[in-house]
Amino acid sequence: MEATVPVAIAMVMVGCCINVIFLETLVKYDAGCTNLITFIQFVFVALEGLIFESRFFTRKPKIAIKHHIKLVIIFFIVGVVNNYALTFNIAVPLHMIVRSGSLCANMALGIYIRNRKYPPIKYVAVFMITIGICVATIASANSNKLANNSAKLETSDSDEFTNLGWWMIGICMLLFALFMSARIGIYQEELYETHGKYPKEALFYNHALPLPGFILIYRDLYRNSIIISQSEYYNLLGLISLPIMWIYMLGNAITQYICIRGVFILTTECPSLIVTLIVTLRKFISLIFSIFYFNNEFTLYHWFGAFLVFSGTLLFCGVFDFYINKVKRLLAHKDNMMDKKID
Repeated sequence: MEATVPVAIAMVMVGCCINVIFLETLVKYDAGCTNLITFIQFVFVALEGLIFESRFFTRKPKIAIKHHIKLVIIFFIVGVVNNYALTFNIAVPLHMIVRSGSLCANMALGIYIRNRKYPPIKYVAVFMITIGICVATIASANSNKLANNSAKLETSDSDEFTNLGWWMIGICMLLFALFMSARIGIYQEELYETHGKYPKEALFYNHALPLPGFILIYRDLYRNSIIISQSEYYNLLGLISLPIMWIYMLGNAITQYICIRGVFILTTECPSLIVTLIVTLRKFISLIFSIFYFNNEFTLYHWFGAFLVFSGTLLFCGVFDFYINKVKRLLAHKDNMMDKKID
């Protein structure tokens, strides 16, 4: 029996916000552990799906495996690129803001691939999101440069150029992952239109099929596992002592599963508009959580960029349609009154 919608919303909000705490704590300890984090998350979700969805592969999938494989290839690339971007001088708040531009990328690909047309208000929303991302990106570039200057009183021009170069590579990686992620959504839409909606099945195969691909980065996984294992030991419930970063890793996997599970329940119980709104609010709350919990630098430009991104997203979702229509009716009424006076 599925949980109720309020419980699902709580799962998304609480699960994802706590997940940000575990994620940034791990990244601060070892910036290169992001692929290890993804691997643990994939294993956790895949094991749950293996037991409860596929029943140890005894249940035949409703959608052909070849379609899942194609989806998984894109999904895997997006996950790895997003995680590697954090190692290129990309702050977690900026990482979250850029990824919040998914509506912009989805609209662009929808126009290009599916020949879609949108009302003017949608383009205004996309423009706000794009400007917000640009403002936040430029602000982070400046703050990153200042951080490097304060960390090293004597920094050569070549070092500054190198740091900026790595940062620009990270931005390009985020933008690439952003559009590839939007392509996943469009491909899923095409897949569900043809074969029917089976999101839980897709969730399992999207996490189970990529697992062999982690063999390609096994050295990275092993190296970061050693680094994580060298962290301070913590007595868990008075029963066993474990490296504290492995405890954070487990917490990250559990909260990530709770968040994904909550989103899955919402997609089956609510209209897509409500799901998009909830996920958007979760991103905003996670962003604020990250800033204040870890004392990340967040300038006035960051606030302005974040405001444009999230308000533009809400505008795109139609949250302000009631107020916009009300203003239109008032203006139309005013015009009618003016016409009557003229007559």
